[in-house]
Amino acid sequence: MDLDIVINLLMNNWYIILLFFVIAVLYSSVGFGGGSSYLAILALTGIAYTQIRSISLLCNIVVVGGNVIYFYKQKLYNRNKVFPIVLFSIPMAFLGGTIQITESFFFILLGCTLLFTAVTMWFSKKSISKNNATHTMSFSKNASYGGLIGFISGMVGIGGGIFLAPLLHMIRWDSPKKIAATASVFILLNSISGFLGQSFNPSFAMHWNLTIVLLLAVLLGGFIGVRIGNRYFSAIQLKRGTAILIAIISLRILVKHL
Repeated sequence: MDLDIVINLLMNNWYIILLFFVIAVLYSSVGFGGGSSYLAILALTGIAYTQIRSISLLCNIVVVGGNVIYFYKQKLYNRNKVFPIVLFSIPMAFLGGTIQITESFFFILLGCTLLFTAVTMWFSKKSISKNNATHTMSFSKNASYGGLIGFISGMVGIGGGIFLAPLLHMIRWDSPKKIAATASVFILLNSISGFLGQSFNPSFAMHWNLTIVLLLAVLLGGFIGVRIGNRYFSAIQLKRGTAILIAIISLRILVKHL
């Protein structure tokens, strides 16, 4: 990129870049990508809705990629349990990404998704358990949950971890660390699949200059976040604060587009 272009981008979008960096630090510290928050921020800008989903998914890929490697080294993946969840989520995320939707429908769907996310995040404290007892779901249930969440994720432009993790905590699917690891790989694979699906969408478009700057911001944020863990803030504090922010933004979106 030309130096003047870079300077103009930084001057005109510094607050978006800063917010993306902060979100990447916070979310990566607890195993998430931050897709819902990226979407919420981008929805309040003048960026075309056809680009919002793709930018969010690319940022997810960059942030959780490091998490997946970290969790893999910690040997936190149970392949027999993870495989059914991602088996159908990947093609369904791709399918969701290929669907061409109108701007009005996108923002209504986004508003509803963000509001549901906010409510889930706020009440998820009760579903997080350190109990060692785990519950085994059938292959078909794992696959159906993964497929449904994957489809919605690809269409909206999120990785789906924010839906999957509370569900797995609620049913005591496994230990909290293994659920965080599973959510990370779920987000990564769905984000890649959803982005590829959107690249086949006739309305696909990207503001690459801004996207590259945002990717660098979340790459740095994710690198920092995954290493500090929840040393300075708990997952509950992060979820409660983010839930309030996302709820406000979702209501603003719904009021405007309903």
